[in-house]
Amino acid sequence: MMLVSVLSLKGSPGVTTFAVALAARWPAPTRALVVEADPSGGDLALRFFLPAAPGLVGLAAAARHGGDADLVWRHSHRLPGGLPVVTAPSDADQARAALSAVLPDPDGGLGVLRAAANEPGTVLVVDCGRVDPGSPALSIVRCSDVVVLLSRAHAEDLAHLPRRLPVVGRWSPNPVLLLVGDGFSTAEVARELGVAPLGRIPEDPIGAAVLCGRPNMVRWGRTGDPAHSVLGRYAHKVALRLAAHEQPPVAASGEAEPAPPPTLRAVLDVPPERPSLDGTRPAPGSGSDPNGPRQGGQAS
Repeated sequence: MMLVSVLSLKGSPGVTTFAVALAARWPAPTRALVVEADPSGGDLALRFFLPAAPGLVGLAAAARHGGDADLVWRHSHRLPGGLPVVTAPSDADQARAALSAVLPDPDGGLGVLRAAANEPGTVLVVDCGRVDPGSPALSIVRCSDVVVLLSRAHAEDLAHLPRRLPVVGRWSPNPVLLLVGDGFSTAEVARELGVAPLGRIPEDPIGAAVLCGRPNMVRWGRTGDPAHSVLGRYAHKVALRLAAHEQPPVAASGEAEPAPPPTLRAVLDVPPERPSLDGTRPAPGSGSDPNGPRQGGQAS
């Protein structure tokens, strides 16, 4: 049972696409569901030509009268391939209004999302979009078991992270940083920020196109199925790490308890070895780093 928030702090690095990939490739037998909670409005209904109802608005109306843990599932659609999703309206005002009804209350109540995520064998992957201190989705982030932060790897994207990463660490005990696209290498980011990214999302235009529901690219078949795409395989690796972190190890009878899996803590209270990225240092590939830049990325 787990609630995973996927978000960014700047720009649009493909949060929705990766949230869908992560849920689609979550290891069985756990059942996974995607919830759009982006205050700027949802994309999945438009991408996959889904009707407005059921969705986040209907879930918000039902939540006002209470409900059981299955309430979220009853307000979901299924994408091609079978992944259930709760879609948000594309209009930002409607999305914010719906979010206000399903968020955990300020007194520490569970809310319908947390209640659904607490069910055994269940993971909710919540697309929170771009989050700042005033975002209505921040309540979801704060009650999440894991926060997956996506960031592009250019100087202008990374420059604000040294100040904001400690804040993300206070939002969640288990934050994970993933890089998206080309730019600074993973080693450079780790050295500059004092933070070890979990990895870099690989470039996979076909896999991303399918997860974005784009027509005229490739149908949801073997070539675009998340189980076979490069993006899907990477999302599966991330999901396995997150799932292993949640499940306690089981020792055989008479044996010592084995060591738990490594804690997924990308946001560390470690100062950078050099000044934070501000665009003044040489660009990647200019000879400043023997590792050079790594290429990669995906569609937003």
